[in-house]
Amino acid sequence: MDRIVPGLMGEAEMVVGTNDTAPRVGSGRIVVMATPIMITLIEEAALAAIEHLLPEGKQSLGTHLDVSHLAATPIGMKVTATAELIEIDGRKLTFKVSARDERDRISEGTHQRVVVTAARFADRIKEKAKKAE
Repeated sequence: MDRIVPGLMGEAEMVVGTNDTAPRVGSGRIVVMATPIMITLIEEAALAAIEHLLPEGKQSLGTHLDVSHLAATPIGMKVTATAELIEIDGRKLTFKVSARDERDRISEGTHQRVVVTAARFADRIKEKAKKAE
């Protein structure tokens, strides 16, 4: 974990397609990039900043998002999300995040992730699934 330090940056890009629109994912009726798709791209940017630096057997999970969706993006336009690690509190990582399309800033805010031991987390999920049966 000593390689995970504030200032790490990640980026993710996509071109908005018909499957990425609000009507397609059920988040609205206007044919523009859906907020859930934008959020996924923001999480991808955070992963790009740190996931490759985590020790063997560790991974990060998204736990909190506080983002705005400032502008609409039409089909065919490229969107780029960025994430900068700004704070580390034990296993909790906080990122400053934003997204832009080819014309406007479309999102800004913060995103938190927590670092977990993958095997231990998988065991907890298996146990939870048993209780649901």
